[in-house]
Amino acid sequence: MKKYLLVFLISFLTFACSQTPQNNQSSLTKAEPFLESWNEGVSKKAIEDFIKNTTDPNSPDFIPEKDRIAVFDNDGTLWAEQPMYFQLYYAIDFIKKNASDHPEWSKIESIQAILQDDLKAALDGGTQAILELVMVSHSDMTAEEFAQSVRSWLQESRHPQTGKPYNQMIYQPMVELLELLRANDYKTFIVSGGGIDFLRVWAEEAYGIPPYQVVGTSLKAKYEEQNGKMEIIKIPELNFIDDKEGKPVGIHQHIGMKPIIAGGNSDGDYQMIEYTTQGSGPSLGIYIHHTDSIREYAYDRESHVGRLDKGLDDAARLGWLVVDMAKDWKTIYPE
Repeated sequence: MKKYLLVFLISFLTFACSQTPQNNQSSLTKAEPFLESWNEGVSKKAIEDFIKNTTDPNSPDFIPEKDRIAVFDNDGTLWAEQPMYFQLYYAIDFIKKNASDHPEWSKIESIQAILQDDLKAALDGGTQAILELVMVSHSDMTAEEFAQSVRSWLQESRHPQTGKPYNQMIYQPMVELLELLRANDYKTFIVSGGGIDFLRVWAEEAYGIPPYQVVGTSLKAKYEEQNGKMEIIKIPELNFIDDKEGKPVGIHQHIGMKPIIAGGNSDGDYQMIEYTTQGSGPSLGIYIHHTDSIREYAYDRESHVGRLDKGLDDAARLGWLVVDMAKDWKTIYPE
């Protein structure tokens, strides 16, 4: 009897061990349906192959989980950016809503142009004019007051052409890519020229990216008492611009590790993709090319927003993947 019992136990343990998943195996097969909004083709296959190879311990391109960092621009990469950056729409709406409480704004030409609905005149001042609009709409309030202002705006405002809430104009194929990466133990970060505090309000709900994994342009802040309570106060002084050469610096300062994957859509993302893909070891640079004038917008070299010129010229030479929105994506926005 003992002999038969011993044989049974050995057989049972052998079977159980054979059914146990092996550690560190890629979960790509399990997660494949997450890319259901992508058409079969070069772009989808390149992304899937890269993720599979970097998460398969038997692959020469295997990357340990602790080193799997993926960074993505936001405007034009994760959500739309035409006919102008959505954060600028927020600034304009804030100014119109609060102008009566700020007589000091009467001396700022760009703000007076906004109040007269002359957007062209407001933006003719270039970067300086835009900074003026951002400073007055993003500062002289507590961090929580600003966050609540952004939340309210997202609930109430609609895109002038699509009629959609701005935070619903995110790209479904990119949301799926973020999910696929996280399913394969990649940490996903936003690295944007947009405002870090603006993005942190809604990025987790939209993309599954928590506030501490958002890197962006920032204003200075101070910690002081207000109404009997210690608060973080946003002040109208520029702290850091997270664009172009600033993006690799922002990655270094906030993340502290070189990414494996970087995605963007404009020449403002060039240095971030360059930084990610230069040197030894596996890496993937991705450009989202806006080619779909029917479902979204078609623009690149001559665009006033999200200009993609140098990136288009150099992508093939540098081995960067260019995703054609019209051809590679079955859908644009979430249903």
